[in-house]
This record gives sequence, C-alpha cells and structure tokens, in this order.
Amino acid sequence: MLATRPETTPPSPVREILVLGIGNSIMSDDGVGPALADALGEAEMRHVRCVDGGTCGLALLPHIEAADGVVVLDALRLGKAPGAVTVLEGDDMDRALRGVKSTAHEVALADLLDAARATGRLPERRAIVGVEPQVVTIGTELSVPVAAAMPRGMAAATTLIERWTS
Repeated sequence: MLATRPETTPPSPVREILVLGIGNSIMSDDGVGPALADALGEAEMRHVRCVDGGTCGLALLPHIEAADGVVVLDALRLGKAPGAVTVLEGDDMDRALRGVKSTAHEVALADLLDAARATGRLPERRAIVGVEPQVVTIGTELSVPVAAAMPRGMAAATTLIERWTS
C-alpha cells in the first residue's frame, strides 16, 4: 500500500502585495520605513503597491484587507547593532509585534493586524523587514548605519516579494 500525502491547498494567486512603510519621518531613524517604501515604489514592481503608512492607524485597514500579502518596513528594536536588518514572517512577525513596544506605531501596527484578523481578512503572507535604529530623536536624516542599511532592507523586501509572486 502506498502512503499518500495529505493534500495541501496551494496559496492563492497574488493580485497585490502591499508594501507598508511605517514610521515618523521627522524622528531620524524612525523614518526608515517610509524611506524604504519610497525607494521600493520607484522600482515599480509588478503586483506591488507601496504606501507610506506614517505612524499607522486604523485608516490603513482597508489597504491590508485588500492585499494578498503585506510587507511592513519599519525601524525595529531587537537589541542588535544599529543598521541590522531583520526579516520576520507570519507568526514570527505577530509575536514580535506583541512583545515589548518601543514606539506608539508598533502598538498601532499590532492593533491594525489584529483588526484585519478579526474581520477574517489578514493576509496569510505577511512579513516585517525591520532595521535596528541608532537615533530616534527629532531630525529628518537617517543615522549613518541606518542609511547604509537601506540597500539591504530593499533587497530583503524584494526577495520576499519575488518569492511570494513566483
């Protein structure tokens, strides 16, 4: 008797990946998310819509609910070296956002994803590309290590998008 493998449902075809840049552009490194979203938006990738989510809010819920996948770009304090890029997907992302918060928009992002979950429209494909900040004070310039991390953050987001859309 041959063993059979349980059938799995393949992910649905991708119509749209939402790239959501979160952060405050006048708080130095906290603005890395919107900066990354702007840079990726210039690449005009197929199936991708880039949105500057600013400091987040429930007004972004329709964007998340309409997407087949969401890539959040943000400053993310994980105790790593400034400029370190971390990618967390699915449940790992959810756990990180439920942990200790260092900014108000991290709380708002967790609430936003919970709201999409409550409506049954949280994308299965979801990830955060986080860049460890060095400076989060009033200012419009990214610190040297965070600015240097921009290409790595863009590459990480692009890799996710390509994997999800292939």
